[in-house]
Amino acid sequence: MGDKKLLKPRRRRQIRQITNVVGLCLAVFCLFFAFRGTPKEGHGQGSSSSWLPKKQLSKKTLNNLSLTEKECRATFPGLTRQVDEIVAQGPFEVKHTGDNGPLQGRIKDGQISILHSQRRSDLSKEMVDSRTASLHQLHRALITSPEPIPDTIFTLNFQDQPFGTSWTYSRQADPTLHPSNPHARSFPMPHFSHWAWDLPFVGSIPRASSAIDALESILSFPSKIPKAVWRGTTWYNSAHSPGLRTKLVAASKNQAWADVQPLVWNSTDAKQAANALLIEDFCKYKYIIHTEGVTYSGRFQFLQMCESVVLTPPIKWLQHTSHLVRPLFSSTLLEKGTGLPGVLEKNEKHATTGKNWEPHAIKKKKPWKPTERILRTWPVQYQPEEANIVFVAPDWSDLGEVVGWLEAHPDVAKGIAKRQRSLFVGGGYFSPAAEVCYWRALVRGWAKMARVVEVDVAGEDRTGWAEEQGVSYEAFSLSNGP
Repeated sequence: MGDKKLLKPRRRRQIRQITNVVGLCLAVFCLFFAFRGTPKEGHGQGSSSSWLPKKQLSKKTLNNLSLTEKECRATFPGLTRQVDEIVAQGPFEVKHTGDNGPLQGRIKDGQISILHSQRRSDLSKEMVDSRTASLHQLHRALITSPEPIPDTIFTLNFQDQPFGTSWTYSRQADPTLHPSNPHARSFPMPHFSHWAWDLPFVGSIPRASSAIDALESILSFPSKIPKAVWRGTTWYNSAHSPGLRTKLVAASKNQAWADVQPLVWNSTDAKQAANALLIEDFCKYKYIIHTEGVTYSGRFQFLQMCESVVLTPPIKWLQHTSHLVRPLFSSTLLEKGTGLPGVLEKNEKHATTGKNWEPHAIKKKKPWKPTERILRTWPVQYQPEEANIVFVAPDWSDLGEVVGWLEAHPDVAKGIAKRQRSLFVGGGYFSPAAEVCYWRALVRGWAKMARVVEVDVAGEDRTGWAEEQGVSYEAFSLSNGP
């Protein structure tokens, strides 16, 4: 009897031990897969291709403005990632932006009212145009929604520089560069060119998309001009990248691989430049150089519609779809030991002309290495068979070498170019359907976390400001504000 009484406690201890071991194993197992499935902080979509479109979408789908929220997410995987990331930061306060602050409005029962806005006399024509276009875009997304849109108070910042808590055209790419204000949020909204852009050689994304489609239908990648092209204003630089454009012009001066020219603006017409290219004509080149401006560049998304290789320093400002790029770092492309062919040698043939490269044309240099900040922003470095864009040295020091390498390896260059156009055009991320899907996701995400407070940004009392009647969107659009 005594032995039997002792046996039960032993069994209990054994069972507890086995249970603890099994529980620990399960916990480790779960943690392993949880961390394995958690993306690194930063941008890019990770090494998985599950988010890529499985097929090219039909025109009917691309022009469907009435997709449900579920259909939007299924049709355009990853489109609203930036909204989701900001929502994950938690609630934030929405204050009155002051008499001279960004436009604020109300969405109620799917209708827009403007509560206050800057006076037209205080804005340039370009600012008024972008503000008006963005409101038209928002209105189109609301009236075509097949589902109710939540009520909210919103702030629309149409300036290049994001600030405060607002919808804006871009945000900083470095995830650690947060404003000191814990309630500051920059929700990227689609660029106003999805509606219209009053530049004669650019126009709207729908216009450019049609022109680029026509051009790409008759041009093969090998038949494109084997040069890197750029047009721009050299003084239009960010404080974060001073001299970026001036250095580009210097690095490409008198180089056979470059068609790089500062724009020569017409003295009597500020919108005309003697050497400007129609935006679709950039697609005639194999390589297109992208430069950011004070913050983002509004032309970037136009260039991404080309079946060409975009060459740019690592992106510092994210527009609403910039997180979809899959960068190949030039250091990966040019360094030895990667299993890739080496850099262009003196006796290696030019892929297009069949002639030898001269040693003065392409010089081998020690590849630059991305800084800690760049790797924090873009933690995933893609291989040539995965990438859809190439990040070059921020000082452009390896630009010629990269063009030379791509010319010597045309299959790699063609693959990068094809993946870019297949994603952004074939996958429909710049389509009318994707644009309204994104706008509605933006409103939902903002409304979910926005908490209106009755003070302005200067701390002054603004009791009842969010309950003011305001001016209907329709009436506001007739005059574009006071």
